[in-house]
Parts: sequence; structure tokens; C-alpha cells
Amino acid sequence: MCNNNNDCSCFSRIIERIIGLQQQGDACCDLGGCDRPFLGNTVNVVCLNTRPITFYGCNGTGFTFPYTLNGEDGTSNVFRVENLDECCCKCRVLAPNPDTTNAPTFPYVATDDFFTINLRCVCAIKCLGDTYVNGV
Repeated sequence: MCNNNNDCSCFSRIIERIIGLQQQGDACCDLGGCDRPFLGNTVNVVCLNTRPITFYGCNGTGFTFPYTLNGEDGTSNVFRVENLDECCCKCRVLAPNPDTTNAPTFPYVATDDFFTINLRCVCAIKCLGDTYVNGV
């Protein structure tokens, strides 16, 4: 959590790091946390390209955004960071994988839905397990 909600620099540094890791998308390492230096956990898995995240407001509630996938509408609180412009972060909404046979390995699928969030409105970021998301 930032010391000053008007300052987005701590979240910006985390988001910049995630974007850099996702752009590399081919290194694997088994360390924990949001600032892990590589995506993935072992060299025997498919190269991972996404560090999914969730955002939380100061009231502790997670942000959710709508999406449409295969003609079905839904909401999700899991996102892929796409780019950062100062305190504004553009994210892609990730949906739960509808293919239940692949969901344990690939829990999310990319949607064509995006949003921009002002990091000054965020009080916490949670990084989820690195994964491969097709179509990003």
C-alpha cells in the first residue's frame, strides 16, 4: 500500500516491472511475490506470458470489470497489465477459462475488453500465479 494515496509511484514501479516481465515472457524461475524477476516456475513448463493481478480500493473491495466472451457477458476481477502512462494503467480483462479440461493449467483466457485505471484510486495490488494466456 502506498504511504500517500495521491502518489502512484509505488504501484507504477510494480506495474512497470510486470510489463517488463511479460515482454520477456520466456524466462522461468521459482521465486515468490510480485517482484519475482521472471515469469514462470520451472523450465519444464510452457513459457508463461502473464502475471495476472487484481486491484483493491481503499475500502478493501476488489475492482471488477465487465467482459464479453463467446457471446456470454460476465465480470472479472483478474487482469493483465498492457501498458502504463504515468498513473494510468491500461489492463485487459481476463475471464475464467471455459475449457474445464485446460482450466487447471491455463486458468484464464484473454478477452477483447480493456479498461484504464488511475493508480491513485488503488490501495492494494495482488499478484496471482504466473500463467500462459493465449491471444495476448
